[in-house]
Amino acid sequence: MKRNDYITWDEYFMGVALLAAKRSKDPNTQVGACIVDSNNIILSTGYNGFPYGCSDDDFPWEREGEDTKYNYVVHAELNAILNARGKDLKGAKLYVDLFPCNECAKAIIQSGIGEVVYLYDKYADSKETLASKRMLASANIKCRKFKSEKDEIVLDFDR
Repeated sequence: MKRNDYITWDEYFMGVALLAAKRSKDPNTQVGACIVDSNNIILSTGYNGFPYGCSDDDFPWEREGEDTKYNYVVHAELNAILNARGKDLKGAKLYVDLFPCNECAKAIIQSGIGEVVYLYDKYADSKETLASKRMLASANIKCRKFKSEKDEIVLDFDR
């Protein structure tokens, strides 16, 4: 008899996005993304961080001041799209823990992704998120909040 406590596809892919977020060096916000095709095959992952070749030690992580991380950081969604390296993303699903900003929404639309599954919408009332929602809706990209009956999935490296 097969076991019945296995995780759903949504839990699996959101888990991959959350695991990708653990790679971020950002001291305040860690976001991860996972792009999958209609056959539930992972096409790409990404997390928020500086572009290739830009050292995490040489650029600012500050959120306020004259020179902040916002001038340099690539968001998880855009990193996942760029990391796909030209794979066909038409109709793919993007799993991301934080609802995409307006800049990432543009890349999502242009890449052909058909659905966004997000964990939380921390900046729901910001002008950037409102613009994102407007563009995604206009482009007929389905957006849905991730739902699970589980509060956590534990990874145990010491079984």
